[in-house]
Amino acid sequence: MKVTIVGAGNVGATCADVISYRGIASEVVLLDIKQGFAEGKALDIMQCATDTGFNTRVVGVTNDYSKTANSDVVVVTSGIPRKPGMTREELIGINAGIVKSVVENILEYSPETIIIVVSNPMDTMTYLTLKSTGLPKNRIIGMGGILDSSRFRTYLSLALDKPANDVSGMVIGGHGDTTMIPLTRLASYNGIPVSQFLSEETLQKVAADTMVGGATLTGLLGTSAWYAPGASVAFLVDSILNDQKRMIACSVYVEGEYGQNDICIGVPCIIGKNGVEEILDIQLNDKEKALFAKSADAVRAMNDALKTILA
Repeated sequence: MKVTIVGAGNVGATCADVISYRGIASEVVLLDIKQGFAEGKALDIMQCATDTGFNTRVVGVTNDYSKTANSDVVVVTSGIPRKPGMTREELIGINAGIVKSVVENILEYSPETIIIVVSNPMDTMTYLTLKSTGLPKNRIIGMGGILDSSRFRTYLSLALDKPANDVSGMVIGGHGDTTMIPLTRLASYNGIPVSQFLSEETLQKVAADTMVGGATLTGLLGTSAWYAPGASVAFLVDSILNDQKRMIACSVYVEGEYGQNDICIGVPCIIGKNGVEEILDIQLNDKEKALFAKSADAVRAMNDALKTILA
């Protein structure tokens, strides 16, 4: 199985590293526009093979899309990262042109590939990818919900003082500081609702911390995070290539689900060899439905801004 990652920056390189040492794919191609950058990252990762025991072949190329031919999955991380104080929405005008060009080049050599969009604003870039390519909606997936859910589970585990892998939780809605919806009502610790262990006040703080999880790291690091985003992408790639049919919150195109149409937004999906194999209709309460509708309105407004920019 072959995976291409466009953009050899922190997120892209971390994704390649995780895919390699976990043996998720037999070949990973890192592509970047900066001369020698992807080649250097790929060589550095390959030199870990004897220490970590993997056999994945990692190749770096400078802007040569022919080397990406016949990729099963392509990850698009291209674009500028957030700076402190910058919202994901502010990136829309800059990253739209970059993502559109990248996807066109990818499809020239891998017309049957499944595309994972990481570039921000992620929901809008996923929508752009779908609309500009005309590909079936199951083959275009936005990554954000996986990362947001991982952060949610981390904050829950810290509040509970229990292992994160014993905690279940999901974040739906838009991948933005004000649009994501941590589903505290449905979160559990080994099958038991976390509300039996944590106060409502604590749960609200966990939700608030989750929503600004990316901005918090940007403020601390001076740029966007990369370890958790890279690992989140690798987790999604694994579910596709190995047909795991995991339930994962992803940004996908909805046509009536959750009362929404013609947007890409985070909802629980079954992810397997065909990409998005099913959108699950979980029962939201009235408050959650209202939050989801508000989130969808915000995502739709960004899509409208995108249409204005590209007009």
